[in-house]
Amino acid sequence: MPSDGFRVGVTRDVEGTDGRPVYDLSSLDEAGVERTWLRGDGELAPEDVAPFDAIVLFHPRVTAATLEGADRLALIARLGVGVDNIEVDACTRAGVLVTVTPDSVRRPMAAGAMAFVLALAHRLPEMDRHVRAGGWERFAHVGSGLDGRTLGIVGLGNVGRELTMLAAPFGLRVVAADPFVGEAPEGVELCTLDELLERADFVVVTCPLTEETWHLVGAPQLARMKQTAYVVNIARGPIVDGAALADALQAGRIAGAALDVFEPEPPGTDDPLLAFDNVILAPHAIGLTDELFRLGGQSAARAVLAVRDGRLPEFPLNPDAAR
Repeated sequence: MPSDGFRVGVTRDVEGTDGRPVYDLSSLDEAGVERTWLRGDGELAPEDVAPFDAIVLFHPRVTAATLEGADRLALIARLGVGVDNIEVDACTRAGVLVTVTPDSVRRPMAAGAMAFVLALAHRLPEMDRHVRAGGWERFAHVGSGLDGRTLGIVGLGNVGRELTMLAAPFGLRVVAADPFVGEAPEGVELCTLDELLERADFVVVTCPLTEETWHLVGAPQLARMKQTAYVVNIARGPIVDGAALADALQAGRIAGAALDVFEPEPPGTDDPLLAFDNVILAPHAIGLTDELFRLGGQSAARAVLAVRDGRLPEFPLNPDAAR
């Protein structure tokens, strides 16, 4: 594809307070690529994307209807790795490449998961509330050490593998359940999901949301967990059945949870998960760090420049769509 007149639209949900993207897209500017804000929100309309050769996208949705008549569009560069807001099959039929930025989320998301595990183990929320309420009972909220305990990772992909590396210095035993992985990294034991739930002291969900993983962790699975175990979900809300999780917490069948994602998002003010003192909550932002913004923007920009120059980008989900 010729580079002259190559236009890029960026979804406005990544606009910072200074009017510039919070993600590092500076290499597009340095390459002289015309970059403008996309006017659409929610589900993008054909007129929103029609003027562009490439879209750098965060939350807005891309559907088959979005692509009707958008003959110029060659690339959707998704900031992040989840594509539940993009109809990838429709993009393939329309000849539109879809790329993601796994190199940007690997360490920040794994570090966020580890932060949740540490906060739960050391009971930081309870200690924080205790002191703020005027308490000073030093032995009221004794935590649990990690050495010799078991970390169970549901989904041994990009982030899950990074998490195994971060867990190693703490002396955690690591087990993982992933039907698509035949060989685990050194020090990691593969097992079934049921076995993982029965053995793990911390169950960390890192797998993608698909038809097969919707409510993958529901009431029957939660019933298999130890009463002293915790659930951590940094993947997608619907992978864990929120109502079943609330029931398990209310009955004291598990020790607590840490949630970065919900079903739906944002959660309603009446969501029972918001009321538990032993649940740590984040607004789908545990991995949003300056590191992620820098690496994610650079990765998406490389994809844009590759397509501009007629090359296949690094992380295409549908390489057959390349023109």
